[in-house]
Amino acid sequence: MSNRVREIEAAQFDREVLGHPGPVAVDFYSTECPPCEALAPKYDALAESYGDDVLFLKVYRQGSRALSDALSVKSSPTVLFFDAGKEVGRRLGGGIRHSELIDQLDRLLPANRTQAIHALTRPTQTECDVLILGAGPAGITAGIYAARAKLHTVMVDVGLGGGNLAITHQVSNFPGFPQPQPGYMLAHHMLEHAKAAGVEPRFAAEITHADLLHHAVELDGIETIHAKKVIVATGSSPRPTGVQGEAEFKGRGISYCATCDAKYYEGKHVLVVGGGNSAVEESLFIAKFAARITMVHQLVKLTANQEAQQRLFAEPKIEVLLKHEPRAFLAHGGQVVDAVLVDDLRTGTQSEIAVDGVFVFAGMQPNLNGLGDAFELDAWGYIKTDEDMHTNLPDVYAAGDVVSKRYRQMTTAVNDGTIAAMALSKEIAA
Repeated sequence: MSNRVREIEAAQFDREVLGHPGPVAVDFYSTECPPCEALAPKYDALAESYGDDVLFLKVYRQGSRALSDALSVKSSPTVLFFDAGKEVGRRLGGGIRHSELIDQLDRLLPANRTQAIHALTRPTQTECDVLILGAGPAGITAGIYAARAKLHTVMVDVGLGGGNLAITHQVSNFPGFPQPQPGYMLAHHMLEHAKAAGVEPRFAAEITHADLLHHAVELDGIETIHAKKVIVATGSSPRPTGVQGEAEFKGRGISYCATCDAKYYEGKHVLVVGGGNSAVEESLFIAKFAARITMVHQLVKLTANQEAQQRLFAEPKIEVLLKHEPRAFLAHGGQVVDAVLVDDLRTGTQSEIAVDGVFVFAGMQPNLNGLGDAFELDAWGYIKTDEDMHTNLPDVYAAGDVVSKRYRQMTTAVNDGTIAAMALSKEIAA
């Protein structure tokens, strides 16, 4: 912890924070908390930059429950910002980004002072053997193999690691686990394995510039990492449908993650868009909470595997509308989706279905934003590689769901990461 940061007890809060005449930042953290671990170095670094003007404190949330409840601090980490004893902002949960903290800190100070602080900020340079972009199963596996080969390995992720695995409610087909496993727990064990092997993580990081031709990536506008070899394992993310109202109501009744949001639809009616494995599996999970599910799929039959379909059709809460497509997500109340306009492709007629929420599982798209346009891609935008996971860029590899291939599964991602790390390890040693 930086010398500019002090930890205080709950009993000291009134004096140290509410009684302080100037700006104060307070980090409420917990132990065994990956987001807290990701935040700590950023918080320390900002304390070094802003410490002459802002008081930086930490409070152990688990040991200060009454204070946390009084301040409505419900998750870790949560950073509260005060000025002259009054709360003026907060950043909470998940991966708190460096830019979010800077934005809030700058609001506490006069413009001329923030400009002076920014002018004194010195960029840093990091040299490593292997830079891995993405910390899903492919990136983690590559990191374990590279680190165990005694290569200095840095792994960067815009989130907190785990990729889509971390938001998968259950994994039923990973070797060694005959019983279904929570995705977040598998992701946690994988990440801990990578750290134990010696991988250096940079989580909740913003890639502010990438020059993969020269194997350099800038993070948070401050640290530039230079590597001998780069593995792109940034995965894929849900593909938007492009239906009217989708962008407007994303996060306001439209979700792409059942694990994240199904619990909010206890006893309610939701509509699911899609008919593949993800749509079917996630609908079965949503059925644990929702009273009714309407699945809309444009084809004449579902494309999920037969075992999943059998379970779906045996679930009385789920109704499947084949040869139907959504045409508009509607919010008659103006704030949250409460209806979906659906087109019956057989008859050409449209009808409006009243719902409490919508889950979209309409396929995936590769995560390549900000990584340049120099890659050779397939027709769907995925990176082409050879059998050793080389891309068309020298000393740049790709692995996992961002790669052009027929099947995208956790096991195939682990395979890609293994091959990429072994290939580059031999090349470095040659």
